[in-house]
Amino acid sequence: MTDSARSDRADGALSVSWIGHSTVTLDLDGVRILTDPLVKRHNGPLRRRYPMPHPRLYRDPDAVLISHLHHDHAELPSLRMFPGVPLLSAPLNAAWLRRRGLAGVDLGEEWHPIADGPVSVRAAPAVHGHRPMPHRPNAVNSHLVRGSRWTVWAVGDTELFDAMSDIPEMLGRPLDLVLVPIAGWGPRLSGGHLDPVQAAEACVRTGAARALAVHWGTLHPPIIHRPTDPWIDRPHPEFVRALERLAPDCELIDLRPGESATIS
Repeated sequence: MTDSARSDRADGALSVSWIGHSTVTLDLDGVRILTDPLVKRHNGPLRRRYPMPHPRLYRDPDAVLISHLHHDHAELPSLRMFPGVPLLSAPLNAAWLRRRGLAGVDLGEEWHPIADGPVSVRAAPAVHGHRPMPHRPNAVNSHLVRGSRWTVWAVGDTELFDAMSDIPEMLGRPLDLVLVPIAGWGPRLSGGHLDPVQAAEACVRTGAARALAVHWGTLHPPIIHRPTDPWIDRPHPEFVRALERLAPDCELIDLRPGESATIS
C-alpha cells in the first residue's frame, strides 16, 4: 500500500494488512491502527517463516492496540519503533509500558477517539489466564474499533467465553470484521487460546460478517521444529472448513503475511 493509498481510506473503504502472527494494520477513515506489533525479523527465540513485510504496510500508525504483555504480542524492540504513538491497553499494562518510556494509554469500556477523527477504540473482554508471567502484568483485553462505517473486533488471545455474544451490543452496531486467532506458535495449543473450530464458533457467537484468521503460520521454535513442519499450516484449512460449516454467511478474508485486502 502506498501512502496515497492509505489516505484514500477516507473514501469509506476499510483496508486490512496482515503483517504476521497477531499484527494487523487497519486503515479506515484516514486513520491507521496497528495491533500487537511484531515488526522485527524474529521474536526473541522464535523464528519468522517469511521475510518481514514492507514497512509501508505498518509505518506511521495513529494508535497501537496491545491486547496483553506476552512477548509474542508486546515485544519492546518493536514497540520502540513507534515513539510517541499511543499504546492502548489495560491500565496495568499501560502503566508498565509508561515505566519503560512508551506512551501507554489506559483503555477501559469508554470509547477512546483516535487522532480526533471518527474512529474510536474501547476495551472488550478476553479470557487468557494460562501461563502467567512473573515479570510483567497479566491483564488482558480485546479491542473494539468503530469508524464512520466499519466495526472491527481485534481479539488478541482468548478462549471462548459467554459474553462473546455481547460484542455487537458493545459496538452498538453489527460486527463487520473479526481478527480471530486460530492457533499458537507451537504444535500444541495451550489453554486460553482458540483452536480452528473454536475460532469459527467465535464468528458464530458474534455474528461477524467477515473473518481474518491470525495467530498462525508465522512463528516457530527454531531448533526442534522446521518451518515446513505440517502443524504450522494445518490450522488454516481446518478453520476454513469449520467456518464454511458453522458460519457459512461469514466471508473469509484470506491473507498471508504481507498481503492486504480492501473491503468496500
